[in-house]
Amino acid sequence: MSVSTQESDDQRSSDAESSSTDDPDGQPHPDDPTLDVVFDVLRNQRRRLVLYALEARDGSTTLSDLAEHIGGIENDKSPQALSAQERKRVYVGLYQCHLPKMDDAGAIEFDKNRGTVERGEMADRYHEFLGREVTAKSPWPKYYGGVAALSSVVYVAVVAVVGPTPAVPIASLLLVGSLAAYHWHDSSE
Repeated sequence: MSVSTQESDDQRSSDAESSSTDDPDGQPHPDDPTLDVVFDVLRNQRRRLVLYALEARDGSTTLSDLAEHIGGIENDKSPQALSAQERKRVYVGLYQCHLPKMDDAGAIEFDKNRGTVERGEMADRYHEFLGREVTAKSPWPKYYGGVAALSSVVYVAVVAVVGPTPAVPIASLLLVGSLAAYHWHDSSE
């Protein structure tokens, strides 16, 4: 095999890896953005802040609210304390550059006429690389909180009736530990 043939084979396999991801069935998704596109969008802090802000607002907001929020972060002020110039600088940058680029990449859906910004179809792909979990509807924090609250009530009741005993805290730790292990195992599949 010649060097040029090997290089072209390496390039094709590299392109295949970066142009699509596999679904659980092992089939590629040709509509997913390539890693180059994902990293191009995420390399700018303002675009990352847009994705974070959309998640904090349940996937939908307006351009004005977004400009105030991001302007506040960038200027280390509350959004209400921003001057008109600071707000306008962020607004124009988002409107002319960042939001259209993110819309083209599928990270968001930007309606210029209405000034609305919504979570895009491919937003999950971008959040994979932001280092945080996107699923806001995960029930696990509620389960852990419930177990902790119930354990606290049971422990207080046992201490009031019998006196201090290490059995309740140990049982609580085992229960929370088993829930955590179950959740970790379930999410890794």
